[in-house]
Amino acid sequence: MFTLFKSKPVLKDLIPDNHIDIHSHLLPGIDDGARTFEDTLRLTRALQGFGISQFITTPHIIQQVWENTPEQIRSKETTTVMELKKQGTTVPFKAAAEYLMDDQFVRLFQSHNLLTLKDNYVLVEMSYINAPIQLYTILFDLQVAGYIPVLAHPERYLFYHYNFNEYLKLKAAGCLFQLNLLSVVGYYGAEIAKIAERLLQKGMYNYVGSDVHHDNHIASFEQKVKLKDVAPLKEAIANNQFFKFE
Repeated sequence: MFTLFKSKPVLKDLIPDNHIDIHSHLLPGIDDGARTFEDTLRLTRALQGFGISQFITTPHIIQQVWENTPEQIRSKETTTVMELKKQGTTVPFKAAAEYLMDDQFVRLFQSHNLLTLKDNYVLVEMSYINAPIQLYTILFDLQVAGYIPVLAHPERYLFYHYNFNEYLKLKAAGCLFQLNLLSVVGYYGAEIAKIAERLLQKGMYNYVGSDVHHDNHIASFEQKVKLKDVAPLKEAIANNQFFKFE
């Protein structure tokens, strides 16, 4: 007896028309993403080809690495949108930020308004080496300040892989989770793909993001997903409609 196995879908084919991407690095020359406007134009057009119609791009703000300010980011956003229009690419495109949770971040949200994805939703990340010592204090104080933390790519924090209960603690502490789409094709490695699948199966992801920096990321959207069940992924993808803007 032969068993027929359904072919796994290609990642780009799971992205619906009019999708809103909430995590990318498309502003040129401002972090480790697009280096030039030509990069921005090429990456944006490629993502549009996958069905993405609105972009909330999120340059890094990292102490002593990418010390971008809201003013610098907004200025770069303005010039980039103007240049895109000159090239015939008129697309809803706005900038927020991806904040590393460190001591500088605490000072920022206690004294300044943060650049948010929408309303009070703010994209945050941790070091890939270890979580902040005062992580839960930071998350608590951030919410007291009126923000909702959206944790970028929780599947990529290797220090949590053998302590899955930490993910449950993060959710209980008010963190929303954003999946990097490329995690499900194994771009970051097999272990990260497995954790992403487990978090999906547990229904722990709220949203997704491309986290596109360069052409290699774009090319990986042509790969097949490594998930046994794509239904939870489709649900998380659909949730991004929450961030639709005018």
